[in-house]
Amino acid sequence: MQVDIEPATYLAQAISSPSTPKRLVPYYQQFNNFYEHRLWYQLTTTIELFLHDEASGPFQIDLYHNFIHDFASKLNQLKLASIAISVARQYTDGNQALEFLTKLTTQLDTPKTKEAFVLATMESAHFKLLLGDNEGTKEAMDKCEKVLDQLDSVDLVVHASFYRVSGDYYKAKAEYADYYKSSLLYLACVNIDKDLQSQERVQRAHDLGLSALLGKIYNFGELLMHPILESLVSTPHSWIRELLFAFNAGDISKFDALLPALSQEPILQESSGFLRQKICLMALIEAVFKRPTTDRVLPFSIIAAETRVPVDEVEILIMKSLSLKLIRGTIDQVNSTVSVNWVQPRVLDRMQIDDLRKRLGDWSDRVSLVGDLAQAQGGPELFVQG
Repeated sequence: MQVDIEPATYLAQAISSPSTPKRLVPYYQQFNNFYEHRLWYQLTTTIELFLHDEASGPFQIDLYHNFIHDFASKLNQLKLASIAISVARQYTDGNQALEFLTKLTTQLDTPKTKEAFVLATMESAHFKLLLGDNEGTKEAMDKCEKVLDQLDSVDLVVHASFYRVSGDYYKAKAEYADYYKSSLLYLACVNIDKDLQSQERVQRAHDLGLSALLGKIYNFGELLMHPILESLVSTPHSWIRELLFAFNAGDISKFDALLPALSQEPILQESSGFLRQKICLMALIEAVFKRPTTDRVLPFSIIAAETRVPVDEVEILIMKSLSLKLIRGTIDQVNSTVSVNWVQPRVLDRMQIDDLRKRLGDWSDRVSLVGDLAQAQGGPELFVQG
């Protein structure tokens, strides 16, 4: 790495050096022009284009230390943080990358640069996580969360970094529900087609699928409706997508048919007992949900048939669903029934929405029928407003 060299000298050397790819030379020429005229916005934009050029990787560290560092204070500090993050990723030694970003983070810890501070801090936490410093990563997450809570508006790139690194932390800790939540929030901050490469989309969908299955999550319709899940189609992981739909519908037959595929994911195979209980709970929720509110007193025998558990284990299943707050109701042990007066709100898939539409249509028809009957028997005076 070159040090103590004037920016103009550095640019001249880069332009004339035979090691500089020809496609990068125009960038250096523009750098020189914008730097001479102090056109910081145009210079920032050109630097961003340079960093996105695949050929620029080996030259980014030198560019920062010999050129960008000279006028860093002149740039939009959030843009500066983004530029520095790209540069940090060029280090082959994670400790060097962390040291580089930590210096910048200290400089950005001011009242006017909180967004840039959070961005640099979370990306520093990314390298801490790679280096096995889980505690340091969690400290950074907690600190940044407090800062974000105090800001009125936050750039999406900052939120995306926060949720991505948080998700990576929860993945490392095998905290499935927290990973699921953070990862979905991350996806809400990015354009999956432009910001994620194909392999990244598949990996993200794969990890989200596993977290939905293994976490104490009983409503993942939001994931089923998200386009990220389509990344699994026509891949070796497509069965995970099918399994998610089976769980959401409480389809035990489909679950049983997909059981052999669990061997492809040892963590799922090891959790087969939990998954069996979860699909039974999902089947119970679906059995309640698809019934009209006037018909929610369910005999244990019906629940046993819907969930495929022995009748003498139905009460335990119901108590489990009550403790998880999936349903609310009362158990009649004498008559072996459960009366359900509430079921957990759900994000519905298209088939469930269509079923709900039909039920609402039936309800509307019944209301109209009752109204017509009342009017025919009691006369129009019943409908006169007082």
